[in-house]
Amino acid sequence: MTNPIQSESKAAEAQESQTRWLSADEQAIWLELRDFVSGMPRVIDRQLNQDAGMSGGEYAVLAAVSEAPPEGVRSGDLARILEWEKSRVSHLLRRMEAKGVIGRCAASADGRGQEITLTPEGWDAVRRTAPGHVTMVRETIFDPLTPAELEQLRSSLQKIRGAAISGGLW
Repeated sequence: MTNPIQSESKAAEAQESQTRWLSADEQAIWLELRDFVSGMPRVIDRQLNQDAGMSGGEYAVLAAVSEAPPEGVRSGDLARILEWEKSRVSHLLRRMEAKGVIGRCAASADGRGQEITLTPEGWDAVRRTAPGHVTMVRETIFDPLTPAELEQLRSSLQKIRGAAISGGLW
């Protein structure tokens, strides 16, 4: 009979020997990407809070709803568009409705679900906030890179996302 602790240890050693560790350059790139992914939302939130008193999440909802058909967008569809959990969208919609920037009503087609639309105040917020936000995005992401670097960035991001999707991680 084999000792289960020894068997576990051998399995861990086998896995350890199969691990493809990062090179120093790969680790530096990974850490740069990790820092970018965690830092960029703070940059977006800071800009939007200073300019419009809203979070990046609130602006994402306003932008998505502003691009929806005039009758609005269902909250479940909004969650899919933003790639967020339904509970996050629901919580944010309650807060935004209390601020008076979105309206919710029963879906006209079947009475199930809710159609989300912008109120006049919501449209004003989008029009007032979009210029400063696009300026920040342009100056932070697009201006520092050449057209060739931008195309390489797009291609790289698509490949990374594709790998995450095919691995069932996205």
